[in-house]
Order: sequence, then structure tokens, then C-alpha cells
Amino acid sequence: MTITTERLLLRPLTLDDAEAAFEWTGDERVAKYMIYSTHESIETTKEWLRTVKSTDTQFEFGFVRKSDGKLIGSGGIRLYDDGFWEFGYNFRYDCWGMGYATEASKAMIDNVRSRYGDIRLKAECAAENTASAHVIEKCGLHFVSFGEYQSYDGLKTFRSKKFEL
Repeated sequence: MTITTERLLLRPLTLDDAEAAFEWTGDERVAKYMIYSTHESIETTKEWLRTVKSTDTQFEFGFVRKSDGKLIGSGGIRLYDDGFWEFGYNFRYDCWGMGYATEASKAMIDNVRSRYGDIRLKAECAAENTASAHVIEKCGLHFVSFGEYQSYDGLKTFRSKKFEL
């Protein structure tokens, strides 16, 4: 499945994307608030890419900038047992502040709405990550509570802001 926006092409990730994806997964600035720790090698990124799969209730995408065909980020949206769809995103550092996260998130949300109708949404980000909180709010969600999340390897713990719509 692919989705086209004004500036982006959202498409499935493949193992061939490892080099481009390592540009953000291996960047400490990008991984700072993420649930994964900074990838130490392109092999770690390849291992991650081997696990990325879409289903009927989980859609994963690579975000390709249409102007130059460059893979600049990734993200997804999936349905949880509580009936909420949760979305997330991750972009190269040099692409921050350009509206790509909002554009990609709105496209993923619209795609799920077109398939499933009226849906409930949630998102969560590190409380210190004000830029990500702003993206979530631009997608129509509102703050509901503080929480906490940990990285997959347990090395990082974050106070978080939870949003819903």
C-alpha cells in the first residue's frame, strides 16, 4: 500500500532501505526520545527492517520525499486492544521543523479513516519533546494525562504526555 501527499510518498519499508534509514536510526539526536536506542551499526537497522510488517490493523511506512526520492523517515499507525489507533513517526534530523511529521501523520490517519470510518486515536511522546507534542495536537488530538514509557532495551525511561481524540 502506498499513500501520496503533497510532498511525500508513504510506502512499505524494505531491507534495501537500510542505508537511508540508518541516517536517522543511527543519529543520537533523533533517537533521543524514541522507544529504540540509537542503532550502533547498519546491521541493527537491517535487523529492525526485517521485523517491519503491515497487517489489516497495523500499517508501517517509509516516508519518501517526492522532490528527490530520498527516504527521510518512517512511521505507522496501528489498532490496540483498547479500540484506539495509535500513530507515530520518526524523521531525519535535517528534516525536522518542515511539517513532514504532520503531513505524514494526517495521511496515515486519513487512510485508516477511509478504511474503517470514525476511529478513536491516541498518541504519546516524551513530555520534553514539545515539537512532537505540537505535531500530535495539529492532528486534532488533545492532552489527557501524563504517563511513562521505556525504551525496548530498558535503558531509557521517559515521562510522557498522552493524547487522544
